[in-house]
Amino acid sequence: MVILENENILVEINPLGAELKSLYSKKHKQEFIWEADPKFWGKSSPVLFPIVGALKNDSFEYQGNTYNLPRHGFARTMTFEIEKLEKDSAVFLLKETQETLSVFPFRFELRLEYYLFEDKLKLNYKVLNPSKNELYFSIGGHPAFKCPINSELNYEDYSLSFEKEEDFEIWPINTEGLTKNKPEKLTKSASRLDLNYELFHKDALVFKDLKSESIKIQSDKSKIALEFSFKNFPFFGIWAAKNADFVCLEPWYGIADAEDHNKDLSQKEGIIRLSENETFENSFEMKILDK
Repeated sequence: MVILENENILVEINPLGAELKSLYSKKHKQEFIWEADPKFWGKSSPVLFPIVGALKNDSFEYQGNTYNLPRHGFARTMTFEIEKLEKDSAVFLLKETQETLSVFPFRFELRLEYYLFEDKLKLNYKVLNPSKNELYFSIGGHPAFKCPINSELNYEDYSLSFEKEEDFEIWPINTEGLTKNKPEKLTKSASRLDLNYELFHKDALVFKDLKSESIKIQSDKSKIALEFSFKNFPFFGIWAAKNADFVCLEPWYGIADAEDHNKDLSQKEGIIRLSENETFENSFEMKILDK
């Protein structure tokens, strides 16, 4: 386990998947990351790469060939190289292998960069195309935050506070994990979404083009909260396993296949295309707050 630390927070990252396992506030003696209890969901913050969500029939087509990939891709199950490590920052690197090329016919360099700033953790995604051929991919975050943050409170004591008023139009997921073709209204427009277990019993809440660039997990009964900030992500998911004490805030560059998708990877909604030596980069941040 890789440990990063400053005066305010301590972070643990597993090189397997370069997955965030702990965000601990020294001041509050409080953990903010889900414990990854396998009874509910055995992950805490997997990276979704080279796809986000499910593919139609778990496969895609590219240049006349068919390739099979599981939901959310393979990066979360692979061990990353520790390319750089300092007391308050780390860079993890994953490159293609013969095994990945058999299911995803592209060369790539994927870096997950972690940086601590006072009470804030920044996670930066960087993808480089080292090949002369085009690279098509999606990428996204899936961090799971402990909820209730204060163990003396209940799940229903917490809400998600959006930076701006949202219309709360979601794109439902069908039983095969594919995006339905018509959105549904979750609730009336507001800047606050109260949490309850039933909210996620059908699957994730999937949004396109949120107005907000930050969401707070907070309770009127507690002074401790967490602010999650993200910019320029075209898709966003909110999810929890059934009756589990966490909530995932998921910024995505990509989305599950639509029900009527033709399976051509180059025509997939939200797909990113990189030319030779081109780099994609974006980040999100989580900050511990005293309200």
